Amino acid sequence: MYICPIFIIEKHIFMKKTLLVFAIIFLCNAISAQVSKEIKGSLIDMKTKGEAEKVDVQLLSLKTGKSWTTSTNDKGEFLFKNIPLGKLQIKIIDSDYRYEKFAFETDSNHLKKYHFSQPFGVRLKVSWLFNWGDRTVVVKGKTIIKEHYWSHLTAKIILFLYAFCLFLIFYYSVVQVSLAVAYVRSRKKRALEIAPIFDLTNAPKVTVQLPMYNEMYVAERIIEKTAELDYPRDKFQIQVLDDSTDETKEIIANKVKELAAKGIDIIHIHRTDRTGYKAGALDSAMDKVSGEFIAIFDADFVPDTDFLLKTIPYFQDEKIGVVQTRWGHLNKTYSMLTELQAFGLNGHFAIEQGGRSANGHYINFNGTAGIWRKSCIADAGGWEHDTITEDLDLSYRAQMKGWQFKYLEDVISPAELPITMSALKSQQHRWMKGGAEVFMKMWKRLVKDPNVRFTDKIHGLAHLFNSTVFVFILFLSVLSLFVLHIKDSFSDLNFVIQFGSFFIISTIFLAYYYWSSYRDKKGKTGSDIVRFTGRFFQFLTVSMALSLSNAVAVIEGYLGIKSSFVRTPKFNVSKKAEFQGNKYDKKSLSITNIMEGILMVVFGFTAINRAIYGDFGMVPFHLMLTIGYGVIFFSTLKERRI
Repeated sequence: MYICPIFIIEKHIFMKKTLLVFAIIFLCNAISAQVSKEIKGSLIDMKTKGEAEKVDVQLLSLKTGKSWTTSTNDKGEFLFKNIPLGKLQIKIIDSDYRYEKFAFETDSNHLKKYHFSQPFGVRLKVSWLFNWGDRTVVVKGKTIIKEHYWSHLTAKIILFLYAFCLFLIFYYSVVQVSLAVAYVRSRKKRALEIAPIFDLTNAPKVTVQLPMYNEMYVAERIIEKTAELDYPRDKFQIQVLDDSTDETKEIIANKVKELAAKGIDIIHIHRTDRTGYKAGALDSAMDKVSGEFIAIFDADFVPDTDFLLKTIPYFQDEKIGVVQTRWGHLNKTYSMLTELQAFGLNGHFAIEQGGRSANGHYINFNGTAGIWRKSCIADAGGWEHDTITEDLDLSYRAQMKGWQFKYLEDVISPAELPITMSALKSQQHRWMKGGAEVFMKMWKRLVKDPNVRFTDKIHGLAHLFNSTVFVFILFLSVLSLFVLHIKDSFSDLNFVIQFGSFFIISTIFLAYYYWSSYRDKKGKTGSDIVRFTGRFFQFLTVSMALSLSNAVAVIEGYLGIKSSFVRTPKFNVSKKAEFQGNKYDKKSLSITNIMEGILMVVFGFTAINRAIYGDFGMVPFHLMLTIGYGVIFFSTLKERRI
């Protein structure tokens, strides 16, 4: 009952307040008509002189810091409404156009609009590298200039090649990680494997071949170690296959004469015609081989005395054509360079050889520290001279004939690692070029052979194609410099650049590949993981920088460019204090060395420049390349002074 009077009183008060609010709003609108404006203008492309359509424009109040954003229409016009008076600034914030800013001030003399009579000139955000290639076309009688048309097309081609390299590197890493998985899965099976029982009374005749060419520092050592092998003397022959042109010939002759006087069946076969190089030496001695099996050692190896006792028993299986052992390292701790080589080779012998063997895929005789069944060599067509990796060539021909290869990871044959950068590069050059030559020789035969399993074809092609990954790493590295300019120039192509994440995935896969070997030999504690991570990135850094010299070798192999067999210099030293130089080691500065120095500077400058401007995407990659090329370049310079 008492509500009604109160309601009437409050209603009158509410009406007065409402009228007051409306009055205030009216006054504010009236004032705003005097202190707020429309800001209108237009943009033209400075190069084409045409309207700059759909360009993002920002208006900033320099007094309050408030900003407004809009885009130009199809006539290149932009419009901002209800903008307060004062000092203002127009900014071009579009991803396709360069950052520009224009300051101005509005005052009470402009009652409604602030219209710029002259258009603002803007330029496309294009790097100097792609600031070219306009195309003029006529559409319906109107001449249209397509700015940077040809440079934009070039950018697309570069990005396609970049993505292609990323894909192939990714494919390579997938194959490697599959081998690592196979190796890990076979761990228990390998642990339970028992070596065949061997009756020495029925031991087959074995010939040990020692191919040499100018090995004055290590010739005596390998001959003596071979003579010490524990095997029945009447079932044991040594052939020293000597192509030397220096004093090595006399050193070998004296040592052979000394051992022969002790009743050892040893002969010195010296060639003056080096046709076929190592393969030629092995082939020319076949008619003098008295053994049913042939063991081969390079001059820098030091086999254990029980080598034959651990390997020959596996030939009781008539299907076995080759038994290959794992390489050990006599001078692993000599320097960082030898440690990195050991890291990489351990991965190869454990995972690649072990993984392929575990899955029954083709593996290769590594040129040394292995034994061949003589009849297997003959059945496969013998040693051929048309490639410089005769071991890989004969391995595939033999396995395609149905012969099986046995890999013994636990039988270690120690050898020297190259201790100089030039020696390492000569070794890598031979391996990479030879791999490419064998790929060209064998890939069609491998694909077409109906007796080869499909999985063996896939893994075989990947195996033979391994060396080519260095070509793609080199191309990827160089193309990455152009990609940064494309990123700065054409925002519509940035989505392709995102595929760079595949490189990160590939790195993770390769890390697992090498970790699978490392943990079996070292362990898997926290400190082991830290040490492995450091060593892995050191190895990756130097390996990527070796891509230049290795890529040159691979391209030579694919083009069929013939060159002499470049031997790896041997030093016979285990400590730095013992090193006095080596007359076989090359000391000249090549064009490749100079290019490595240039690449060091280019990648280093790029990394620093990008870091300064806050673009960190490729900085780690370019820093690794800088360090890697720097290590190779300065190591080469240092060796020239020795």
